[in-house]
This record gives sequence, structure tokens and C-alpha cells, in this order.
Amino acid sequence: EKNVCTGIVADSKDNLFFLSSKVNKPYEIHTLHFRSKEIKQMTFINKNLLEKTDFRPAEEMWIKGAEGKPVHVFLIKPHDFNSQKKYPLILNIHGGPQYQWMNSFRGDWQVYPGAGYILAFPNPHGSTGYGQDYTSAISGDWGGKVYDDIMLVTDSLENLPFIDKDRMGAMGWSYGGYMVNWLQGKTGRFKCFASMMGIFNLETFWGVTEELWFPEWDLKGNPYNSKNYNQYSPSEFSENFKTPTLIITGEKDYRVPYTQSINYFTVLQKLGIDSRIIIFKNDGHWPSHIKSMPLYYNAHLEWFHKYLGGGKAPYCSKKLIKNIQFNN
Repeated sequence: EKNVCTGIVADSKDNLFFLSSKVNKPYEIHTLHFRSKEIKQMTFINKNLLEKTDFRPAEEMWIKGAEGKPVHVFLIKPHDFNSQKKYPLILNIHGGPQYQWMNSFRGDWQVYPGAGYILAFPNPHGSTGYGQDYTSAISGDWGGKVYDDIMLVTDSLENLPFIDKDRMGAMGWSYGGYMVNWLQGKTGRFKCFASMMGIFNLETFWGVTEELWFPEWDLKGNPYNSKNYNQYSPSEFSENFKTPTLIITGEKDYRVPYTQSINYFTVLQKLGIDSRIIIFKNDGHWPSHIKSMPLYYNAHLEWFHKYLGGGKAPYCSKKLIKNIQFNN
């Protein structure tokens, strides 16, 4: 059985301790004895939860991507899945971009299938885990092979008999948010977008990020000596924008400052495109505050329900914002 292992530590008695999980199995502590190779599960914190909750598993696909390279894709089907029905699709693009989706537990992997969506999360060029050449291919090519991968993955997914190609949305965070913004100016095949902590204007992003070395490495210089900033900036393609977009950001995000999202929202509003922005006052590059998470997921479910027709959100986001949702 394939599991994802993290938090690995060793003791002086030939034991290795680690956290193990899958998309449908929350983390538990396990131990491996070096000599006997025996693996034991040490904690059962989620036993009762697993017995009464239908955590959806991930299926794996390999799809031919840019330059013929295989792209690893995970697919999660909703509860009571029926292969004879058509389901809306949400494509989730990871950040990094030097990162990878894995068959590991995340709460959001259950949120969207729980509302009746097929959830797909691919590892396009730039992802780790598939060789250094594959990872390095994104440097200097932010809107190139990754975009091609996403389009080819979408081609394959929409041909699956149980996916409704007229109800497809895309979402992403950080670089994934950037790629969603890039899709906005490049394709009209998605019915809606959700862009979280994403870059809109690469030139202004360079001047304000606290991680200055990164764009200068990945975009091969600065805006004054590298054409990549202009060539791959979503802001340069605003004349093509037409897709409704939910934007979420954090006021204390110093990696991708929230002004990037405000800039994007302003452009969408000026163009008359349905859009919504939520700015978390006390959050940074991820809405990690305990009061932020319900609104974060609820806003997505509202947006996707509006444009893709999945299940309704459990709460009213406006009431969550006003802190009156749970008043008696």
C-alpha cells in the first residue's frame, strides 16, 4: 500500500518514527524497525472518524503533456459516484512552482468531492519528484510548458465519460494562483476561476516580494534585463479576460503581497467581469487562522455552486464575514 511519509525521526534503538497518510487516511504516527523491517502503527487518533466518514480516495492517471512528457494526475470522485452521470470538474494547480501534489491527506481534497465535484490535481512541468530536468524546465518558462500541460490534462479529463466539459473550473494558490490568472488571458474553456494569493503583474511583483532572489532566479533576471516579466505577466493579456473569478488573499502576505490581488480585482471589475475578492486581515500567504478557514472553503463552494452547479455551501459567507453566522 502506497502512503506518504513525513516528519521522519530516528531514535538510538534502530527505530524510525514517521507520519503516514493517504488522501483518504489522515495522518497517524508509525514506526519502522531498521533490522526487522517491521512497520507498526502507533497512534489511532482518527479511528472513530474513519469509521463514520467516507473519505474519498485518489485515483492516479498519467497523461501525455508538453513535449510528450508524462504528467502525473490525481483524481478524486465524489460520494456515491455513478459512472453513468456527468459531474462538474475542479482542476487544482499547485504552488511552488517547485512543489508536488501527493497522495497525502489534505482537508480540501475532501471538501470539493463532498459537494459533488470531480477534483483533479496534476503535477505539471516544474513539479518536484520526477527528476531534476522536469523540475528545472519551468525556470524562464512560467507560462509555457505548464500551460501546455494544463491544457493537455484538461483535454484528457473532459473526454472522460463522467465529466461534464461544460462545467469545468480551475483554482490555484501562489504559483497556482498565478497560473489561474494566466489561464484567464489564454483560454475560455473554464466556467469560473478561483485565484488565491496569486501573481497578476510580474513586474510590480518583483519590486515588493520578500523573496527577491526567487523571481530573479526563476525569471532569469529582473524586469529591466529579462523579457520574461513582460512575456509571462497575466496583466499583459487583460483584453482577453472574460471568466468570473473569486480572488482570496491575505493582508500580511509578504511573499505575494495582497496588492497583486487588488490590482487583478480592479481590472476584472473595470472590465465588467463578475468577480469577488476576500482579504484576510490577519493572514499571510495562506489563510491559516482558525476563523479564516470556514470562510475560505465556504466562499469557494459558493462560487463553484454559482458557476458549476455543485452542492450549495453550508453557510452564508457574508454572515461569516460579519461574524453572525452562528448567532442564535
